[in-house]
Amino acid sequence: MHSLDPAFLGALTFRPDQVATLRRLGEFRGRQALHTRQRPEVLEVLRQVASVESVESSNRLEGITATHARIEGLVRHDATPRDRSEQEIAGYRDALQLLHEAAGEMPFTPNVVLQLHGMLSRYQPAEGGLWKSADNEIVDKDTRGRTVRVRFKPVSAVATPQAMTDLTRAYHAALTAGRHDPLVLVPLAVLDLLCVHPFTDGNGRTARLVTLQLLYRSGYEVARYISLERLFEEVKDRYYATLEASSQGWHGGRHDPHPWLDLFWGVLIAAYKEFEERVGAVDGGRGRKSAQVRAAIDRRRLPFRTADLERDCPGVGRDTIRKVLRSLRDEGVLVSEGRGPAARWRRVDEVG
Repeated sequence: MHSLDPAFLGALTFRPDQVATLRRLGEFRGRQALHTRQRPEVLEVLRQVASVESVESSNRLEGITATHARIEGLVRHDATPRDRSEQEIAGYRDALQLLHEAAGEMPFTPNVVLQLHGMLSRYQPAEGGLWKSADNEIVDKDTRGRTVRVRFKPVSAVATPQAMTDLTRAYHAALTAGRHDPLVLVPLAVLDLLCVHPFTDGNGRTARLVTLQLLYRSGYEVARYISLERLFEEVKDRYYATLEASSQGWHGGRHDPHPWLDLFWGVLIAAYKEFEERVGAVDGGRGRKSAQVRAAIDRRRLPFRTADLERDCPGVGRDTIRKVLRSLRDEGVLVSEGRGPAARWRRVDEVG
C-alpha cells in the first residue's frame, strides 16, 4: 500500500526530534521486561484497569456508550449485553482479550483482520468479518445527520480485497527488509488500513485492535497495562485531525504521514511514562503515591468511589487515597455525594 511502498519509504526523512523519540521508545521497551519480572501482582491490577478503559474509550470514540459500571461488568464477564451498544462493547472485549493472549501467534494477514472485525459484531444479528460491499466515505455530518463535508474517499469496495492483501504483504516486506524501525512501519500500516476503510462499519475499532496486534508482535507491550485507546480519546480532536491531514494525497502516494506519526509516537511515549510512574509508585514515597492518586483522579470523567481509585492505584493504601480526596475537597476541586465507602466523588465543575 502507498505508505509502505518501497519508494515512498525510501523518500521518508525524519527530524532530529523524531529520531530522538524513536530512540526513547526503544529505551522504554528495554526497561519493560524489568518491570514485568519484578512486579507481576501490580501488573495484573493494571491490566484489569487498562482492559476496562480500552473497551470504554475505543467504543466511545465511535459514539458507542454505556455506563462505566456496565462496562466494568461486561469486561469482567459479570454481566451480559442487553442492547446493541453493549453487544458491540462485549465484542471489543473479546477481541482485546484474544490479542492479549495470542497476538504473538496471529500474523498480520487479511484473514486475521477479518477475524478481529468479526469479533466486534459476534453478539449482533448482522454478520461481521466481511469486506465492505459498497463504496463508503469518511464525512462530517451536522446535528440532523446530513453530510456537510467529505473528508476522504477510501478505496472502492471492489478493490478492497486486493488492497488489504497488498497492505499486509507490503508491511511484511518492509519489516523483513529491516531498513525502517517497526515503530515507523506500524503507524504507517494503520494509516493505510484506515485509508482503505475496508468495512462498512467498525473501521476505527478494528484499526485500534490492529495497532495493538502489531505493537505486541514488535515487542512493545505497554498497551497491556496502560490503555492506548484512552490516551487517543484524550486527544480525540487531534487524533481525527492528524489522520485527516496525513490522508490527503494518499491515493497518489503524495501524502505527508508525519502529523499522524508524531501523534502516534506521542501517545506511546505518554503510555510508557504513565506505566513507569504507576509501577514505580509502588516503591515510591508518600509524595509520589499522592501524585499517582491525583493523576488517577484526573483520568476519571464520571463520579467515582474510593474503590475505583484503589483499582487504579495498585500499591497505594486507602489512607493515602482518602487523604488526597480530602485535600482536593478542601481545595474546592472535588465534592462528595454521600458518606463512607459508598460515597461518590466528582469534580466541582461537573456539578450542575
